[in-house]
Amino acid sequence: MFHPEIQGGRVGVAGDPVPYRVHNDNVITSLLLACFLISVIAFASARHFMIRETKNFFYIPREERTDFSETSNELRFQVFLVGITCLLIALLFYFYTLHHIGDTFVLRSQYTLIAIFLGITIIYFLLKAGLYTFVNHVFFDGKRNQQWMRSLLFISSVEGVLLFPSVLLGGYFELDIEKVTLYVILVLVFVKILTIYKCYSIFFRRNVVRLQIILYFCTLEIVPLLAFWGVLVMTANNLKINF
Repeated sequence: MFHPEIQGGRVGVAGDPVPYRVHNDNVITSLLLACFLISVIAFASARHFMIRETKNFFYIPREERTDFSETSNELRFQVFLVGITCLLIALLFYFYTLHHIGDTFVLRSQYTLIAIFLGITIIYFLLKAGLYTFVNHVFFDGKRNQQWMRSLLFISSVEGVLLFPSVLLGGYFELDIEKVTLYVILVLVFVKILTIYKCYSIFFRRNVVRLQIILYFCTLEIVPLLAFWGVLVMTANNLKINF
């Protein structure tokens, strides 16, 4: 007993392993803390830009805007917020996977699973942006396309800001997963409302047949979102270990 280097056996039985908790994960905690600090510092230097973009978002001009005057720092700030949005969505689906799909996977580390979800989320945002670019260049002029891409980048940034509390509440305060899911659904509904509002104000405000926006919105927003969810669920089910 006093000399563990001697092969003499052990007294007692093996205990149950401590269950995994997100708030005990130093890697995820450090990653979220770094994202939060960098976001606060970046927002402090770009707060005037965000206030201006918020005002312009709800303002419908008589003519399409022709001023696209973001600086490189402001553009990098929005891209950084979109990256945080992708990370938060990956973490939220990881929490959902642990509660509803399984907690044992063929991967050696849960960080690999989070990285896979993050990669799928980034591909989803890139494909959606590419699909918007292709369709809009076919049916609309370049000025409105530029205005729409600016608005889409801003909406994705806002989505990340709104999703951040759900990650904290679900991961570190152990809020019930159903309540976290309800909050995420409300955020997604709010974001889609902003998207369809901006889509209407830019592309369909002057159209006679305004019902075209329903087909446009379902094709470029709802269908990709459902496909994205299906790919995430299929990936998690294929990687889990079935006993």
